[in-house]
Amino acid sequence: MRFLSKLNLMAVLLAAVPTAFAQAGGTSNIKIEQPWARATPAGAMTGAVYMTLANKTDTADRLTAASSDVAGKVQIHAMAVVNGIMQMRELADGLPIPASGSVTLKPGGYHVMLIGLKKRLIAGQTLPLTLTFAKAGTISITVPIQAIGATRGANGSMSGMGGTQGKKPGGTMEMK
Repeated sequence: MRFLSKLNLMAVLLAAVPTAFAQAGGTSNIKIEQPWARATPAGAMTGAVYMTLANKTDTADRLTAASSDVAGKVQIHAMAVVNGIMQMRELADGLPIPASGSVTLKPGGYHVMLIGLKKRLIAGQTLPLTLTFAKAGTISITVPIQAIGATRGANGSMSGMGGTQGKKPGGTMEMK
């Protein structure tokens, strides 16, 4: 009898795992869709996390902070081409999430930057990430890590290399 109770509990927990990876936030009005990160080479000090943030309310919100125990510092960044130069900068005021809308964080665009990695990000593993929103509060998620060259999440959704139009070949990148 005791064995069957443990077996039932395991079945319930296993059924919840795919949902936790696909979307976190429980009853929050912000839904985290298709989070993923790229694996990093040995010695890398930075990494990035991508996802779609969907606001299910008629009130705008803002991603104001993020944290993870895999990095010394976590920032919300934007990338853009300015005068032919790719620039990356921290969004000090956070990332606005429109009412009843969504924002996609993807390579070449908005992303969560992991600075001062404490360990290498390895494909097939996961990392914990906590997101803080002005109105929705704190949401903790588990982020699957894809291959080093990945341009999309594991479910095949295209995260693309957004923002590549107008870039000059051989351009440089600077961080502000």
